[in-house]
Amino acid sequence: MKRTPLYAAHRRAGARLVEFAGWEMPVQYRGVIAEHLAVRRYAGLFDVSHMGEIEVRGAAAEAFCQRLTVNDVSRIKIGQAQYNLLLNDDGGVVDDVILYRRQPDHFLICVNASNSDKDFQWMRSHVTGGIDVENVSEQYAQLALQGPVAEKILQPLTTHNLGDIKSFHFAEDGVAGKRCLIARTGYTGEAGFELYCDWHDAEKLWDDLLDAGSPSGLVPAGLGARDTLRLEKAYPLYGHELDETTTPLEAGLEWVIKFSKGSFIGREVLLRQKQQGVKRKLVGLELIDPGIARSEYPLLKDGRSIGRVTSGTRSPTLDRSIALGYVAAEEARIDNRLDVEIRNKTIRARIVPLPFIASDGGAVRHKEEKSWKFLKG
Repeated sequence: MKRTPLYAAHRRAGARLVEFAGWEMPVQYRGVIAEHLAVRRYAGLFDVSHMGEIEVRGAAAEAFCQRLTVNDVSRIKIGQAQYNLLLNDDGGVVDDVILYRRQPDHFLICVNASNSDKDFQWMRSHVTGGIDVENVSEQYAQLALQGPVAEKILQPLTTHNLGDIKSFHFAEDGVAGKRCLIARTGYTGEAGFELYCDWHDAEKLWDDLLDAGSPSGLVPAGLGARDTLRLEKAYPLYGHELDETTTPLEAGLEWVIKFSKGSFIGREVLLRQKQQGVKRKLVGLELIDPGIARSEYPLLKDGRSIGRVTSGTRSPTLDRSIALGYVAAEEARIDNRLDVEIRNKTIRARIVPLPFIASDGGAVRHKEEKSWKFLKG
């Protein structure tokens, strides 16, 4: 298995290490729930150096990215980031990515760890001329500092005014003496930052952040908490909610697609699907009976199969079992009652609005109401 530059630091911290996408990664340190709640209340520091980075440079860089993605890349200004999707010819999701525009003709693309090599080869197969595509994953480490007090912790370590970095924007400056790309594109639903640094600077930066943040409640956090945090916000995870057989319309990501921008890979398939209507939809589930709905568990309505679970957990914030799953489009209505098959036993569940929690300036708010009406941040 591959190891990030923080492997020794994780061992010193007593992390439980597991295999993830070919990497030996910390799943937890002192416990998933404790780390999850620390991020919601204070801050957590994640090693996400396993994520891949691909650079696209050249006079035709914008046109190339525009053709390969569904969002409108021309709208991205220098210093701005954009959530985007790579599609195959059938409209299925090759990967969900974040584009960072560093210069008019220079993009840094963050891709999922499990897809790094696949995405690079896929991009290379579409190269025509006027661009250079390079897999630079081995050059970068990435640390994610997430939580309501993240800015308070980070600001003393940099001369850059962090308040100037808005959501899905970034700056390039020093942090604790190390050159970093400082971004706000988090995956937890909390305020925070992603720090892209040189691979060899990662361990020192990690230690400096923990030293600076520990008095404010900062703790190292593993992939377990990262998963429960993103699930509460209903953020999709590739290989669960997204894959090459799933279209963004089925996944509730129509807001990402900009049909008006013109031609892109998968566009005609998506237009037909939009006109005809999708056959399945991604929904949020709350379990009524005790149990946890895991990935691939069947979803039933009156004993017949209507879909499957893609992700599930017991929400540490809400203290309820929640899940995401695909169901037949005609069943995808709020408050619809259905069953989850858990080890040959049916457990009652209902469809609820997404996201499961809402945030406002990093502070999670939720109502303990049967109607599951949420405030939107």
